This record gives sequence, structure tokens and C-alpha cells, in this order.
Amino acid sequence: MPTPGRIHVAHALHEVFGEGGRVPDIWDRDLGEDAGLAQAMLGLCLRRWGRLQAWVKPKLKDPDRGVPLGTRVSLAMGLAQLAWLPGVSDHAAVNESVDLCADRELGFVPHKGLVNALLRRAAKDRQGLAAELEALPAALDRSPAADRALQAALVPHGAEAELETLWARLQQPPRPTFRSLRGELPEGLVPDAVLPDCLHLEEGLPFPRPWLEAAEGMVQDRSSQALLAYAWDRPVTRILDACAAPGGKTTALALRHPGAELTALEVHPRRVQRLRQTLAQRGVKAEVVQADAAAWLESTAATFDLILLDAPCSGSGTLQKHPEWPWVDHSDLPRLTGLQRRLLLAAVERLAPGGLLIYAVCSWLPEEGVLHRDWLAEARPELQPAEVWPASMGRSAEADASTTALFQPHPLRWEGEGFQGFAVCRKA
Repeated sequence: MPTPGRIHVAHALHEVFGEGGRVPDIWDRDLGEDAGLAQAMLGLCLRRWGRLQAWVKPKLKDPDRGVPLGTRVSLAMGLAQLAWLPGVSDHAAVNESVDLCADRELGFVPHKGLVNALLRRAAKDRQGLAAELEALPAALDRSPAADRALQAALVPHGAEAELETLWARLQQPPRPTFRSLRGELPEGLVPDAVLPDCLHLEEGLPFPRPWLEAAEGMVQDRSSQALLAYAWDRPVTRILDACAAPGGKTTALALRHPGAELTALEVHPRRVQRLRQTLAQRGVKAEVVQADAAAWLESTAATFDLILLDAPCSGSGTLQKHPEWPWVDHSDLPRLTGLQRRLLLAAVERLAPGGLLIYAVCSWLPEEGVLHRDWLAEARPELQPAEVWPASMGRSAEADASTTALFQPHPLRWEGEGFQGFAVCRKA
């Protein structure tokens, strides 16, 4: 019988390649010591899915015939272990993959013998298998959606020719970054060279879990921290975080503007509960409102000196953290861009005179970011661009400037998620 970790990995792969869905955040819950192996296995299957399938295809009796998903999952998991996880024995990699194929829910029983034969053959030369797989084109592991996201990341910086370089960088698991909330830092956390409040963990030192569990610090992506390191010297007494969960940016806003009244919106009940717990643990005072952000903004009479709109988006800038992104269903992009414009218009109406609006998405796609900026400039000419970030955070063409109103870091020169955003202010 397969281990719980392998069963969890198979379920996650079925969700992505069978349903077009994302890997659930809690997919590896309760795995205990098995979690590390499961995480490595899932990451390899997602990042190398195309070449794993390409390796198998010519070895089939009828290469042009479709292969059931259960067979493809079982083979991918077995091959990934044999090629890249030397700590897994041949017996475990082969036999447990065969058992998965024999599972009526996760496999395809008639192909049990096929899976057994292919994996046993591959196990005879594991180094050779790894070399064969690595020699296959990296483009096999990308979908058209991924190619488009990479181009969108590079075009604003005139770096279209560096697509393969960017893709290779994104195949390396991301390094977490942290921010201190109070107390002393654990051993091994050192300041970022560009963002002093952003902390990196030195190589080889333990993950600071006790420090995080004590709410003395938090994990926060480097791009998020750079976005919130805006320069703004006007008075801020009322703040709105329009899409607040899980609470990292809400916390950062409270640190930036102590004493300001802070309102945090979130629509999903479970995320609201998590947001309240997170803010309470960190000692952040905020009014947490469970509501649809667009509807709430359109109905309230409240105004704010600072509005952060980190809008729902495609998540194309999170390719490195979410290797399933190339393969999930992206048919809801038109709905998302429509929602983003609705949120922008509603947020602008709630901006007090002299107030600042920061719009952001963890996406590289222009229709989710810079095109909204251009559209908003026409729709609301009374707004002014607010140059609140160093020019290094903007487009490469702005290199001679000192500041920028457009947040769009170079994806090859900046280590962090692919955020883009812009800042506008209302005339006082």
C-alpha cells in the first residue's frame, strides 16, 4: 500500500491535471515526517511534468494513443523518485508507484504491468535516467499560459530574449524572507541589502518556527515588503486594506502608521477567522469586516487617507512558489480583470482629499496591472500619479529617474514574487 505522503501527492496531481485546479494550501496537512518527501516529490512532478511525459511516450506500444491520468501520475511519481531522489530506494519508488496505479481512484488498474515494466527498466540506471530527462527541452515543462506570463514579465524591461534564463530561475524553490515584529531576532536572520526590514535566513540554519509561532516575526515575500516600503509624508489617520487576508500587509500597514484607524476587509469566512486570529496574535488593532470588497466600497460613506488594494488576480507572478500555475485553468481571467476595474473605481471614490491609493497584483500580465493604470488615468483625470518607490522598482526605461509611480521590478534582477502595481493620489 502506498505511504500517506504518496497518496497525498497523487491526489494533488489529479487536482491539477484532472480538474485544472490549484494545489490546496493544506494538501500536506498531518503528514508529519512524511511531509518533506511528499513536498519534494510533488515539486519535482509539477516542475518536470512535461519532460516526464515526453520520456514515457516513445516507450509505449502506441505512442499516439491517450494515456489515462492515473497511469501518467503513477509513472511521473516513480520516475521523479528514481531520477532525483537518491534517498528513495528502487523498491519503494517502483512498488509504491505500481500500487498507486492499482488504486481504483488514483490509478488505472489495467496499466499496472506497464508501470511496473517501465519503472523497473528505468531503475537499472538511475543516473542515466536523470541525464535523459535533463537533456529534454525545458520548454516541455511550460504551457502557453506560462510562456505568456514570462514574456509579460520581460517585455517592460526589454529583456524578451532572456525567457529561458527566467524560466530556469523560477524552477528553483523560493527562499522565504521574514520581517521582525518584536523582540530579538533568532540566530541566522540577516538584513536584506536593499530592504533593511526584510530578513533572510542564512544557509544551513534551522527555520525559525518557534519565533514565528510566538508572533515575534512573520514570513513575508520580499516583493510585498518592497511594495509597502513606499515613501509618503502626508498625514494618515484612516487606512483601508481592501483584500486583507491572511494579514501580512495589514500588519505592515499597522507598523508603518501606528495610531491610525485600520479597517481590513475579507469576504471568505475561514479567511476572516484566520485574519482575526493573526492580527490578535501580533497585537494589531484593526476593524475586521467580512464583506465583498467591491460591494462594501460601493455602499460605504467612509473615506480613507490610505487604501491598499491588493486585488484578486491570476497569480502569474507566483510561478516559482506555485509550480502548478502553468497547468491550471485560467479561463477566469476576463472575470478577474473586470473585478479589478470595479474594485479600482470603487476604491477611488473612498479616497479622501490628499489620500494615497496603492493598487497591486501578484501578476505579470499587463491587463491586470499597467493597463488598469492607463485606463484609470483616462477615467479619473483628477487623480495624480504618486511616485512613492525608488526608480529601481519600476521599469528599466526609468533608470535615470529617482522615483516611480509604477511598481514593476525586473524579474531577473529582483529576487521576489512577480508583483506589479501603481500608486495614485487625490488632489488635496
